[in-house]
Amino acid sequence: MTSTLPAEIDTARPAGAVFRAQTRHLAAITLCHFSTAHTQLKSRSFHRQFLPLAAAGFRVRYISPAGHTGTCGGIEFVTLRKRKSRLARFLGSEPLVRKLLQQRAGVYHFQDPELLPTALLLKLVFRKRVVYDAYEDFPSMALDKESIPKALRSSSAKLVRAIEKLAACCFDGVITADPCTLRRLAHTGRSRKLVFYNFPNLDFFPHPAPQPKPFDVVYRGGLSERAGTFLLLDAAAALARQGLGIRVLLIGYFDNAAAENTLCRRIRALDLDSGIEIQGRIGHEQMAAALSQARIGVSPLCATPKFLLNIPVKIFEYWACGLPVIASDLPPIRPFFRNTQAGLLFPPGDAQELARSIRWMLDHPCTAERMGCRGRSAIVERFNNRNETQKLVRFCLTIADNH
Repeated sequence: MTSTLPAEIDTARPAGAVFRAQTRHLAAITLCHFSTAHTQLKSRSFHRQFLPLAAAGFRVRYISPAGHTGTCGGIEFVTLRKRKSRLARFLGSEPLVRKLLQQRAGVYHFQDPELLPTALLLKLVFRKRVVYDAYEDFPSMALDKESIPKALRSSSAKLVRAIEKLAACCFDGVITADPCTLRRLAHTGRSRKLVFYNFPNLDFFPHPAPQPKPFDVVYRGGLSERAGTFLLLDAAAALARQGLGIRVLLIGYFDNAAAENTLCRRIRALDLDSGIEIQGRIGHEQMAAALSQARIGVSPLCATPKFLLNIPVKIFEYWACGLPVIASDLPPIRPFFRNTQAGLLFPPGDAQELARSIRWMLDHPCTAERMGCRGRSAIVERFNNRNETQKLVRFCLTIADNH
């Protein structure tokens, strides 16, 4: 069978050849990732973790409702029926467990918090080796989640925190995307712990080629007030009042239709219709080409509990495309800016300072270009997926060999 995935995926990875030479017995280990929530392939699990693991020599199965069939890059797809509600996914353990047991995997890996009951059943009843990948700080996310009534957010955050502690006690491994999230689980239970940073997989971010730049600024991620999208609009409006109309590309997703309507109304109210383009979600294979259409990458995140802990992926992807970056001055990202000198930081929530930073970069294109080059060099030399993959290979081997 052939895969329905885009042809842009390059499965001939030099890193994989090195791993195969070093660890011949990896092919005897089957890794199984499972998800019930995502109809698109997640960039963290598929592009950053399991494509490299398959290239390293592991047998990999990817179970999800993404709808892909056959194999790609050494990964075998198993399709699930998409359950509409979070509650249905939370309660629908039995058919999923049956399908998971059929895989006879050495290690089972999952990321969705609603799958914690299923994973606990897999571990405690069937004695399988299970790894929980807490790729976000889910308790802090619950404090700001629009789908949870405000009166219930605090108790929801406490419940998620308690379940994750139980997971750290019961499961074989716990992975996070940043040290802050791991900190509250680091000394809980005997599970092995790993920080797997969401650094770019350079197979999908090749050396940027010269190309036209129809946009001045690009933002990619959640399109919402908490993510700073409205702040970016206010900054664009402030620049327009100064006589500098900028072109902004927004790539990402909305929480719901109401959120999309609110953003579009705000664009019209600020008279920015001609300067803003909303592209929506795009595949990870197209991300580098899309981001490279702009001169500057922006990360205007607000100082919410989540963003005070989690490292924004978008910043590394901007740098991978050779873009200088303007970002909110938040603790998780501050050290990376200090070390790279590849962008500007501004006070979170300050639209005027964001506007000033954008104007400064547009007025100093040579300096901005040097910042982008330093960012790209930092990605190639340090902040890329290769070292993370090596850590993950050792982590999975240790878990598989411990039983």
